[in-house]
Amino acid sequence: MNRQSQAAVLFLLGAALLHAGTTDLYLRYVKAGLRPLLLASGVILIVTALATAWYEHRRTKTKHEQEQGQQEQGQREQGQQEREHRKADAETPAASEHLTPEHTHAGHAHPEPRVSWLLILPLLALILVAPPALGSYSATRTGTALQEPLAYPALPATDPLPLSVVDYAGRAVYDRGRTLTGREVRLTGFVALDHDGTPYLVRMALNCCAADAQPVKVGLTGHIPPVLQPDTWLTITGAYTPRTTHDPVNDGPIPFIEVTTATPTPTPRDPYDESWNN
Repeated sequence: MNRQSQAAVLFLLGAALLHAGTTDLYLRYVKAGLRPLLLASGVILIVTALATAWYEHRRTKTKHEQEQGQQEQGQREQGQQEREHRKADAETPAASEHLTPEHTHAGHAHPEPRVSWLLILPLLALILVAPPALGSYSATRTGTALQEPLAYPALPATDPLPLSVVDYAGRAVYDRGRTLTGREVRLTGFVALDHDGTPYLVRMALNCCAADAQPVKVGLTGHIPPVLQPDTWLTITGAYTPRTTHDPVNDGPIPFIEVTTATPTPTPRDPYDESWNN
């Protein structure tokens, strides 16, 4: 892979990052707060690619000019030598004898290893494949990542009260539901079914990117729809219940919510929950 090819790959990678950062595609990879860094990275890669292409163009042009100058100089020297030889031959014809011809060996450039072109595969994956957000398969195989909140901010008087799955779970487990008792709450998440059929409402919580996403689960009880499909997104309206269980994967706490209504809802623009470490 020569410099021009490297510049092309850098340019395409930068363009792909800018495309992801200016659309919602980047939310499949990183949290929303990293969008400025993603856009800056795309710009830097594109500038680097253009600078590399310009530098290689200048270097090639300079090398060509030097080679052309050397060729012209060699031609002048060869012409001078031929004139001198003809003059010498005219004066002493018998002395004009070439014993050994002069040989030159051209250097051979070694091609770059073809394996370097495999570097373009991640780029093609980024451009051509938009991976789905992590769902029930990952949630049922990973223990709940619920952490005790640092504080419990006052809740608005909205009825029903919209909460994230992470916020509800933290208040239900570690605050014993004191800020939730007597309130109707509304949660949105996707459905995951445990190995014994227990339904959970889940959101994947992020630290920085999808690679470190971990589930936070809330068990469903009450008026649950008779048929639940994993990965179906639901908006749940219900009330706090003191019932809890332990995650079979890591024995972490899982609170429940007493469901009054459950409505299918489209997948949200940002499928991950970022309130986990805020």
